[in-house]
Amino acid sequence: MRASSAAEPLRLRPMTPGDVPAVLAVQEPGAVRALSTIFPQDEYPFPREDIGRTWLQEIADPGIECAVAVRGEAVIGFAAVRGAELLHLGTAVERWGTGDAERMHDAILEGMREGGVGRAFLKVFEGNARARRFYERLGWRRTGERRVSAFPPHPELLVYERDPAGFSQTSR
Repeated sequence: MRASSAAEPLRLRPMTPGDVPAVLAVQEPGAVRALSTIFPQDEYPFPREDIGRTWLQEIADPGIECAVAVRGEAVIGFAAVRGAELLHLGTAVERWGTGDAERMHDAILEGMREGGVGRAFLKVFEGNARARRFYERLGWRRTGERRVSAFPPHPELLVYERDPAGFSQTSR
C-alpha cells in the first residue's frame, strides 16, 4: 500500500507550465481565505486567469526561479524568487500550521544565501496579518517602505527584509 502524501517528505522542484493549474488550485483558496478583507470576493474575485498568465510569464523569465513544493506527486505549495526578492510563497490551506511553509521558507532562504544574496526582501499586504506574523516570526523586519498593489482596489504592501547570510535552520 502506498503511503499517504502527508507522510512523504516535502520536496521543492522547479515549476513547469504544466504545474500552473495545480498551483492555482492551491493558491486560490489560500488567497481568498487570507485576503478576503482586502479583496472582498463579491467585488474583487480571485483573478485566476491573470494569476495563471503571471505564473507562465514568471516561469519563462530566466531571472525568476519558480518552484513547487510537493509531497509525493501532490503540489502543496509554491514559491518564486527574483534575485534578492521573495516574490511568492504559499501552501495549501489544509497544510497551514503543519510547518510546510516554514520548511519551504528555510530552503528558499538557504538558496538565496548560497546564491550570494546579502539582503533579501519581500512585500506583504498590510492587511494580511497572518503572513505578517509568519514572516516576523522568521526574522523578517519592516523597512518602513510601502508600495501599492497592481490589483484593484490597490491595497498597500509593506516591504520586509532580512539577512539570509545570518540564516540558520538550527538558530530558531
